[in-house]
Formats: sequence, structure tokens, C-alpha cells
Amino acid sequence: MTTSCVRPGCAGRIMGTGYCDTCGHRHIEPRGTPATPPPVVVEESPGPPTVHAVAGVGELDQHGLVVLPEVPEPDDVLLVEDPRPPTEGRRCGTDGCGMLIGVGYGGQPARATGRCPRCGTPYSFLPQLARGDLVAGHYRVLGCLARGGLGWIHLAEDTRAEGHRVVLKSQIDAGGALARRTAVEERRSLTDLHHPDIVRIITYADHRPPGGTSTGYLVMDYIGGRSLQQLFDADDIERVFHGRPRLDHVLSYGCKILGALEYMHERGLLYCDMKPANVIHFGRAVKVIDLGAVRAIGDRASAYVYTATFAPPKAEIDRRGWHIDSDLYTVGMTLQALARDTEPARGLAHDSFRRLVDRATHPEPRARFRSAAEMSRQLWEVLREFRSLQFGEQLPESSTRFRATGASLDAGLGAIPALDHWTARTGERPAELDVSPPSPAEVAGALPEPVPDPADGAALVLDTFSPDAPDQVARQWPRDSRLGTPETALWLCRAYLRGGDRDAAADWLTEAETQLGERAAAHDWRIAWHRGVLHLGKGEVELAGARFEAVYRALPGEYVPKLALGHCAEHGARTARAMRFYEAVWKRDSAHTAAAFGLARGHLAGGDRDAAVRVLDDVPATSRHHDAARVAAVRIRAGVIGGLPPTPADLADAARRLPELRLDGGAEDGESRARLVAEVRENTLGGGAAAWPSGSLLGPGDERGLRTLLEHSFRQLAAQARTAPEHGRLLDLAHSVRPSTTF
Repeated sequence: MTTSCVRPGCAGRIMGTGYCDTCGHRHIEPRGTPATPPPVVVEESPGPPTVHAVAGVGELDQHGLVVLPEVPEPDDVLLVEDPRPPTEGRRCGTDGCGMLIGVGYGGQPARATGRCPRCGTPYSFLPQLARGDLVAGHYRVLGCLARGGLGWIHLAEDTRAEGHRVVLKSQIDAGGALARRTAVEERRSLTDLHHPDIVRIITYADHRPPGGTSTGYLVMDYIGGRSLQQLFDADDIERVFHGRPRLDHVLSYGCKILGALEYMHERGLLYCDMKPANVIHFGRAVKVIDLGAVRAIGDRASAYVYTATFAPPKAEIDRRGWHIDSDLYTVGMTLQALARDTEPARGLAHDSFRRLVDRATHPEPRARFRSAAEMSRQLWEVLREFRSLQFGEQLPESSTRFRATGASLDAGLGAIPALDHWTARTGERPAELDVSPPSPAEVAGALPEPVPDPADGAALVLDTFSPDAPDQVARQWPRDSRLGTPETALWLCRAYLRGGDRDAAADWLTEAETQLGERAAAHDWRIAWHRGVLHLGKGEVELAGARFEAVYRALPGEYVPKLALGHCAEHGARTARAMRFYEAVWKRDSAHTAAAFGLARGHLAGGDRDAAVRVLDDVPATSRHHDAARVAAVRIRAGVIGGLPPTPADLADAARRLPELRLDGGAEDGESRARLVAEVRENTLGGGAAAWPSGSLLGPGDERGLRTLLEHSFRQLAAQARTAPEHGRLLDLAHSVRPSTTF
């Protein structure tokens, strides 16, 4: 339904954007009339899932970001009573003149007006509008709000719409060549920007004071609220956030800011001056304001306007100019500033956030994020990691960088013991339960593979080849120009790794580095990942860990590097470090059972069977590894671990669980069930258990009854034997446990 504009004298209609198609003003509901809530739209397109909130910790919106706290519009607007020139001055900019003007010399304060010492061009830092001035016939100036990078910012009221305030952005020294050029660029590009998180430029108005020259002003919506700088420095910040701000608040701000910058980048514009002071939090929304520093991508002629404490080093800007990664650098510095006084984060989330900022602000531009979308995705995933670790939310989502894998990496813990568990060992006592991690080579073969870069020309072609026939692709490499790309070389590296030919895999990885070029390859996470897998396959765990750490720095939100680092730490006997990585993966998505088994092993290393079993109990019934987790829980309860036998409580829990297992189609005398029962009975008798509960599994509770049952179990296993030596060995075990008979 179309809504009529309520502005006096306007017959326009409110568009879907919320603004009038005639006067251009934002629609405001009349007081006393409740606004109609927007309809709930269920989108079919893929994207971040809608998730439910944990009570009391803040809702998540349809994009998976935190619903921000309410920040009301202040009752009074603080205006600058005594506008002063910038203490740091600025560059002249007239016809390429780079002289610094507006600074004091010899201990004298800076002058608001004067002439450039080099080219003689007059300048003025004074506001060109005074209170009460009327711009464009209906914008009455109320005073100065602040000084922007290139001009004074004034607050005005629209006399045609009672109570509606706007912001007028003028140019400092509008007669200068730099100011004129900047004004033209702003007028042409900024008035076309329409994004919910960017302040709206309503129009461009000229104003000629009596006896003066004409000056242009951008007319923008006035956003009532507080800048993030003001908000995070305020004494009442804990009242606004109902406690200290959290990392997920900062990450949500970051995603919104990056969404605005991505919109600008797609239109060929760079923002250049991101900082907490240039983002307004109003109501539950944010707006990026002060577009005075915006410039076209590739513009090396006009002067740069930025805040040094948030920008890349000046030497870098002088050398290479300002790029998209320069904008992302300022976002990283902004997030770092906002996160300083946030509530401490649990688990790995803070480390992931730190790596995210480190990549955005890396001294080497090639190592930074390449786009706002790429950085935003990593923020979004770190936000999920924080929420899962802080509040226990399950926030599953598919990786954008790695293919899914079905490996559990349980190292046999969740498997029913085979007959050689008994026939291959020496001695009569049962072996301890093996809770060691899978071998490095097994991990290397089971880790998820990277998704090919869709921008690589060979990505689609490679899908037509069998991954088990790398020689065919290698032969076509010199003949098919489509295949001469880094992705083909990486595909061949992975294919030869699967086939066990590490030398060929290493050769093709070197070819991929050559294709990328030395400098680019040094900061390409795909190269680091494949190099890490190669090292892991050769058992070089420490070298592999260093490579996977580089991937973690590049992709701080992805779960796969954390899983790889967890295995490296586990093999390096750094159990606490391994568990931090496994926890970050497992808490976020219980589909990653490799992390669950890793956590269980970590708990067992600390002697905590209860915690290990609790983790395995959380493996969902929908998981392909659900049954393996249940089997592992029984083996942990009944096993001899670290020289310690199971307690009566452990054995009672194993006896309760075992009949519930879905083994051999539910058959009571099935082969798998018989082997697991035999293991539990033998561990109870020979492992040194002080006592055991009575029941069908362990008998009446005395040694004689248990021996009788264990003898029966070994005879069942003998019936499963495939060879005569196996059969004989199992019968010998049956005779060895047979209760003695008194005649």
C-alpha cells in the first residue's frame, strides 16, 4: 500500500526506500500513531541463517548480527560555540601546491585566515555560515556541529518541514582548486548513494551571502544519536549496553560498516576516513557519516584526507596511494579501538578477533583482506565463534573456503575391537584402552580440502576430471591453456597426496607458487595450507603447525585451520592448547565430530572420564558418527586408562549404555556386540576393578560369576575366528578365565 507524504504542502508518495518521491524527505510517522511493523519476509536465497537468541544475551537479527541496544536521540544538540581552525593545519592544494597552511609559527597560535607562504593563495578556516543564515531559501542555520576533514559541518532546520533538521557540509576555502574539485566530485557521486547504513545526501544547494561569492553545500539527513567514539567513551556506556559492551557488539558494528564500504567500493569510491567518530549509533541502527574524504578509486591527484591514527603509515600512502585494503585497514583499527574495554571473551574468540585485526592492518598490503565482503565474512564467523563459546549457541554454517569432510578422526576409539585385539597381543592381562590421537598421516589424509577459487579459469574444468587420475590432468597441462593456472597445480598436489605420491605433490605445489609469483604466494593461504598438509603427511608436526597458523591468521573465522592446529598441538603434547582449538570448533557446530573426539581425548589425558563421555553424548543422533560416539562412551567407561581401572559407577554406566547400542541390527548375539561385551567383561575382571555392579552384563557381582560370563564371551569370539590359530588362541583365553572347579 502506498503512503502519502505528511510534509506540509507536499503531494508526494513514500517510496519503498522510506523517502518521499517528490520532496526527498524521510517519512516520519505522525505522533500518536503507532508505526506498522514491517512484514516478516522469508528469503529463499542462500545466506547467513536466522538463529534463535539465548535469553538475556541479546537477540540476533535476520542476518545473524546482534540487535544493538537502543540509543535515543539526545535532547540537546551540542553546537561549537567558538569555531577554531584545525591545530594541525592542512595542505594548500592550489594547483598542486602541497605547502602546509593554517599552522602557528614562533610560538604564535595558528591564524584562521591568511595566504599560503609558497603560492600566495588566500585561505580561510572560518565558517562561512552564521546562525540564522538561510540556505537555498528554506534551510535555516542553527550553528556549527563540528569541523570535518575539508569543511565545517552546520546544523540547520528545514523551514518547509517543521521539526526536521538537516546537516550542511561546506568547504573550507571553497575558492581553492582542491576545494572546487572535491565539491564537484562530491556532488556527482555522493548524492547517488542510497544505503541504509550510510547517511543520505538529500541535495546539493548553492548559497551566496550578500556581497560574497557562491558556495556549494551538501544537504544531508541529521542523524540524532551518538558517535561510536562518544558512546564508548561515555560514563553511562554500561547502562546503554546493560553491562560492558561485548565482542559480538563490536563485530556487529564492523559488519555494518563493511557493508556500507562494500557498497561504496562497488561504485568506485573509497571512504578513506573510517574511525569511531564517523559512525553514528542512533536507535538500534548505525550510519556512516562525514563523506568529505570520499575519493574515486585510482585518484592520485587530489589531496588525501584521513586520520593518521587509524590510517596506514604515511610512507605507504605516499608510495602507493589509497586502495580498498587501505579502507579495510581503517576498519581494523576502528574495531581494535572499540574492543579495548569490552567484556572478556571466553575460549579462542579473542585470539580469532586479534588475528582478524592483524590481517586487516598487516604492514604488507598483499597480506590484507582483498575486499570488504571477504573481511565481513570473517567477522561474521568470528561473531559466531564468540556466541557459541560465550553462550553455548549452536551456530552451524558451511565453510566458504573448505569442502565438508566425513572423517571422525577417532583413532579407533569409537570402533568395535577386532579379534586381533585379543589374538595379536602377548600376555593374559587386557591392554589399556588406546586413547592416543590419530597419526599425522591419517589426519593429513582426512582434513577437508580447500574450495577452488571460482575466479580461477580452470576451476570449472577441473570438476570434469576424476580426482583419482591425476596423471591424465598432468599430461594435458602443457597442451591445454585453460589448465595452466594455480588452481590446477593445487588440484594436482591434492590428487597426488591422496595417491601417496608426496614427491609429485610437492612438485605441483612448487608449480602453484610459480604461477602465483613469489610475492603473492608468500601471503596466499592456499599455499600455506597445502604446505602444512605435506608436512603433516611426513610427520613433521611442528612445521605443519607453523603453516596452519598462517592459514588461521588469514582466515580467523574458519573452523578447519583450528581443527588442524588442534591435531598438531595434540601431537605436540600441548593438551590445553589443543582443547582450545577443538572447543572452538565443537561448540560452534556439533556436526564436527573430529573435534568432539579430540576434546574427549583431551579430557581423558587429564583423567576426567565424565567430561569425555559428556562430550560424546552431545554428538547428535543425526550425525553419521553418532553410533561411534556411543560405542566410544562405553569403551571409556569400562576401559583401563592411564593404569586406572573403571570405578563401579563407570561400570554401571557402561552396563546401562551397552544394551542401547544399535549393533548387528539389534541382534543380542551379533558379532560386534559379542566383541564389545567381551572387552567390557575382560576389563572388569583383569583390569583390577575393585567391584562391579550385578546384572546380565557382569553377572551376580562376584568373581566366579564374572569368570563364567567371560569364558562364554571368549567361546563366542572363537566361533568368529577365520583361522585355526585365531580359534586356538581365543579358546586358550576362555580356558584361562574359566572359574576353578572344586571336586
